[in-house]
Amino acid sequence: MKPKILRVGVVQQACDDNRDHNLRTSETAIREAAASGAQLVLLQELHTGPYFCQYESTELFDLAEAIPGPSTEFLGGLARELGVVIIGSLFERRAPGLYHNTAVVLESDGSLAGIYRKMHIPDDPGYYEKFYFTPGDLGFEPIDTSVGRLGVLVCWDQWYPEAARMMALAGADLLFYPTAIGWNPDDDEAEKGRQCDAWTTIQRSHAVANGLPVIVANRTGFEADPTGTLSGAQFWGSSFVVGPQGEFLAQAGTEGAEVLVVDVDLARSENVRRWWPFLRDRRIDAYSELTCRFRR
Repeated sequence: MKPKILRVGVVQQACDDNRDHNLRTSETAIREAAASGAQLVLLQELHTGPYFCQYESTELFDLAEAIPGPSTEFLGGLARELGVVIIGSLFERRAPGLYHNTAVVLESDGSLAGIYRKMHIPDDPGYYEKFYFTPGDLGFEPIDTSVGRLGVLVCWDQWYPEAARMMALAGADLLFYPTAIGWNPDDDEAEKGRQCDAWTTIQRSHAVANGLPVIVANRTGFEADPTGTLSGAQFWGSSFVVGPQGEFLAQAGTEGAEVLVVDVDLARSENVRRWWPFLRDRRIDAYSELTCRFRR
């Protein structure tokens, strides 16, 4: 097939507790990507502020906002001005006492093309997300845009092959993972290496298993635990773009803000799926027990 090029931008940034400053930092990066020809720009998870889930506090629910709301209005105006699709990640206040970790997709005309509510919610030291986020209820549905059908997932979703497969089976053209993941500073270098390698490998495997490009934006920088209970989080950056065989097209460093701008050939997915017809050879008649929690 003839190449079908989509130029994507990936923003990796550090965040502080100043929402306006974080949004302006994102804006500068989006403008940089658009000036380099990006048609779509992916921002990292919860990019309007610090990763607040390191501890539990009911006061932090005040950070949540409605969708549509101030951030979608801001990002939508930027999308309209620059003529790009923008994927953002927000703390959604759906109703009093009901909150989600929600990805938003702004079309190039500024309209809200759709949302995805994070389905898999972690609860680990330093990642107390179950306290803040209700699991998503919109399923694994891609969002149609002018640049393609976008399979948007969020952070912890990236470890689950089922999520990527469901998006692929619903016709996604690409998979996107806005992310906030980092090291525990108390871990030794070997353990840090294993964790980051596993994170990269599992997402590359989603590209291979589904024959789709995968685009990942992770935050960077150290964020302290305000309570002093834990040692904080050193977010490891390493944002990347891979093609449908898991091949690296670009990758950011582990430290520091970066903007990646990468050409992705969407036609390669068709070719790769012809060579490796995993979807054709799936034994869907034998997979019913996948819906079990455990088989023994």
